[in-house]
Amino acid sequence: MITMMRVDHRLIHGQVVLSWLTQYDSDAILIASDSVPADDFRKQTLKLAKPASTKLVIKTVDDAIAAITGGRTDSYRLFILTESVADACRIAEACPQIAHINLGGTRPATDAERLTATVSVTSDERTRLNALADRGLRVEARAVPSDRPIVIEGTR
Repeated sequence: MITMMRVDHRLIHGQVVLSWLTQYDSDAILIASDSVPADDFRKQTLKLAKPASTKLVIKTVDDAIAAITGGRTDSYRLFILTESVADACRIAEACPQIAHINLGGTRPATDAERLTATVSVTSDERTRLNALADRGLRVEARAVPSDRPIVIEGTR
């Protein structure tokens, strides 16, 4: 079961470990990134940052989609982390199992709409997120579970 997908360019850090994993009682983290699997230093750092009781899997975005749609993640309470809105949208568009996207931290961009202090989206990203919301996904921006969510309603 997929508990949630979060976009956070920092990937695993205190908010993820202390707040979100606990909130959703997740027992596994899937990092979906096209750059992390090829970076041994980042992989080691992420392995050290995860809770000892939590399984960590690091895959490319295409391999993550294949694992999710192929049922290989079904036995876990899976928390998915991506570094970008584009990667989260790719996964959500391909995986009907995704019901919730949390935008927690994006890299600043000059041509982006600011949703919160830590989340900005480009017009292309906003269009894709609106389409996902129209499909029934809960799409929100918030740093921690106790924050008030900024919900992306879609276009309907």
